[in-house]
Amino acid sequence: MLSAIKRKIFSLSSDFEYYLARWKHSRKLPELGVGDRQILNTLKKDGVYVTTLADLGLDSSSELLKAAYEQLSQMEDPNNSHLDEKLPQIYTVTGVPEISNWGKEKRLLDIIENYIGLPVAFHGVHLRKDFPSKHQFGTLLWHSDAEDRRIIKIFIYLNDVEQKTGPFEYIPRSLAPVFSWKYIQLYYKLFKSNYMGIDDKDVKPIIPKSAWKSCPGPAGTVIIVDTKNALHHGTVRTEERSTLFFCYTANPPERPDLCTQYWDDTYHRVELGSVLEEVKA
Repeated sequence: MLSAIKRKIFSLSSDFEYYLARWKHSRKLPELGVGDRQILNTLKKDGVYVTTLADLGLDSSSELLKAAYEQLSQMEDPNNSHLDEKLPQIYTVTGVPEISNWGKEKRLLDIIENYIGLPVAFHGVHLRKDFPSKHQFGTLLWHSDAEDRRIIKIFIYLNDVEQKTGPFEYIPRSLAPVFSWKYIQLYYKLFKSNYMGIDDKDVKPIIPKSAWKSCPGPAGTVIIVDTKNALHHGTVRTEERSTLFFCYTANPPERPDLCTQYWDDTYHRVELGSVLEEVKA
């Protein structure tokens, strides 16, 4: 009992310090242009903003794509055709400068800092290949991420994504006032799952499928999402989907232990040295 009280006091104190830090930093947030302010406003409203590399217009996009497709061509065959549940194949590509440089573009960081409300930590990038599946498991279940109180992840489709390829899907945060009590029910189910995720049949009676937002799109589609505060998942697919995942939190994040996967040895890590050797060869 005493231990639980101490944890609650620590949590309240930590939350107070967080909101105080955001209030203090609000006077230091970088200025945004009209277009970038629209991205910010949409993120605040729905938790997700969908665009394309072409429309976003960052200078390093062509180098990003060239490096991403080069790394994608070198991913080894996972030999998983016999498995019922095929886990995603993930390479950590934070060490590839053409990819990381895109993620550190000042315009992008300024938008993210305005959304998070604090100095930003860019943790790194995953190159991810998701495989066909007949049912929901893992990140195909509805879930929210836990690295921080606000998290921005940017997904870039590397192939055309339609229903058969399993597009990203989410429930807009703007629906919360409409489904206020139902949202509480939904997050209670997520809590009961120990935050491992809930499937479509648990969500449909609470938030109708007509309110879900699917994000199909051509190669080069960019999805900017607060994966903490927008309930989301990947959808069941019959064809592979390849994507880049960029991760940002406040600096420092609430759960730094969950952020190391973007640069440590959790997944196959592409080193800068190996990239340079490949270029020379």
